[in-house]
Amino acid sequence: MKGFIDVIGGGLAGSEASLQLASRGARVRLFEMRPGASTPAHRTPYLAELVCSNSLKSTDPSTASGLLKKELEQLGCVLLGLAYESSVEAGHALAVDREVFAKKVTLKIEETERIELIRKEVKEIPDDANIIVATGPLTSESLSKSIEYYLDSKYLYFYDAISISISSESIDKSIAFKASRYGKGGDDYWNIPLDKDDYEKLIEFLITAPKVELKDFEDTKYFESCLPIEVIAERGRDALRFGPLKPKGLINPTTVKEPFAVIQLRKENREGTMYGLVGFQTRLLRPAQRELLKMLPGFRQPIEILRWGAIHRNTFINSPEVLDQRQMSLKRPGLFFSGQLVGVEGYMESIAHGLVTAINMLYFINGKTAPLFPEETIIGGLQRHLIEKKKDFQPMNANFGLLPPLKAPKKIRKKLMVERSLERMHEFISRELSWLF
Repeated sequence: MKGFIDVIGGGLAGSEASLQLASRGARVRLFEMRPGASTPAHRTPYLAELVCSNSLKSTDPSTASGLLKKELEQLGCVLLGLAYESSVEAGHALAVDREVFAKKVTLKIEETERIELIRKEVKEIPDDANIIVATGPLTSESLSKSIEYYLDSKYLYFYDAISISISSESIDKSIAFKASRYGKGGDDYWNIPLDKDDYEKLIEFLITAPKVELKDFEDTKYFESCLPIEVIAERGRDALRFGPLKPKGLINPTTVKEPFAVIQLRKENREGTMYGLVGFQTRLLRPAQRELLKMLPGFRQPIEILRWGAIHRNTFINSPEVLDQRQMSLKRPGLFFSGQLVGVEGYMESIAHGLVTAINMLYFINGKTAPLFPEETIIGGLQRHLIEKKKDFQPMNANFGLLPPLKAPKKIRKKLMVERSLERMHEFISRELSWLF
């Protein structure tokens, strides 16, 4: 292969992409600005430094995180292997010694003959090279401006809130009712009515429940349009009733009246298997989030939480609007984006997207367009999330709500979905990726 492929950013996605490209004969220049320049979150000069938790989540294939790891094993994911080598005891989760893991990744990069590691900050994107930008949620201000040039600035978002998402089966349809406010737009939402006592209990819980402490590098000045639900609750007992829980325009068919307050749930995928609680972005601790949903009416127990609420700094691209199905710029052929920057959420998700971006780049430099992974796989589901245009694009992590529904008894459904996913992945590799393996 002629020329270099430049990878900007030595985090999880950039490191995995570089190693995958080099293993298939490409020459890579990996640019990492640390230690010459750093971020408020990083503490070491090593590549692939984990700045928050040391957990890469479950290895149990009956979970979405575990299934993603199984898919990545089939694809020969390098960083996953290094994570297992760096693991510490954590039950069914894959947790790593952060420094050991980062050192192993750095050494692997340094020892790979076809990778040139350049410790230099890239402030502008060159306009004449094949490039992967994988600079993550803490992309520098100067590079962000260069990215904006190739994407249009209105599509580079600063995002700091994620609402709780649950499976559709977790909604108690005997209590919830389908409707849109004032009947506009059809029956697009599930609505859970709250009486005054339910509402008062919710307010008290939100004010007193334990919350995640923000890191030094995270902005505590929230956007008014995206406030944590507990912050709204602290502003007054009726603040939520006049905000995201307002009942106006919604008639409960059981009482034929407007409820005291309403929790709305919005569909988050085409199949209707995943619903987000509107306005429930939160920094409550995860056990508190589960307790909250146990306390409220309208949810079937045990509730299946597909995505936890969260508050954190996260610069990301509105990928469906400005990138193609490969996460390549629509304005600039050969400019790819990867990892958290494109809207995947989580360590393993970032690693997975780095691997996928390497495949997309290899297809591109060979004059072809890479096919999408099967929709029955977690990787394929994440890909489709990144290309399907939606009113409110948000980062996404691995969850079963990304997969097409499967008609089977609930007790064995996930087992069958896992089997289906791994079978489709094996077929896809044999049919579409054999020239790379």
